[in-house]
Amino acid sequence: MANEIDYGNLTKRIVFTDNDHRHAKLLIRLKHDGLSQAAFFRHLITGYIESDDRIHGFINEVKPQSKSRVAKSEKLRQTGKENLSDLGLSEQQVIDIFDLIAEEHSEL
Repeated sequence: MANEIDYGNLTKRIVFTDNDHRHAKLLIRLKHDGLSQAAFFRHLITGYIESDDRIHGFINEVKPQSKSRVAKSEKLRQTGKENLSDLGLSEQQVIDIFDLIAEEHSEL
């Protein structure tokens, strides 16, 4: 995942409740995948915060939205991807361009 700013105390707890059966199923899947609960949720939260396309797509499927808003969001996302491909730039090249801009204009 990306570089994180390390500040503040590591004392914040994110807590929610669920039933015993789902908790047991979660623990079994995590054990199968070799992940702890903490690592699993930290990875998900990082992906969500950083707008990872894979997590963003899932969230768009489960979050309540009007059909017109879903269609508009998808159209904008597709237009953005088409614009990038029209420029002939890879996703990494676009990231590199933004990194160069950030280096040159750190006050932004």
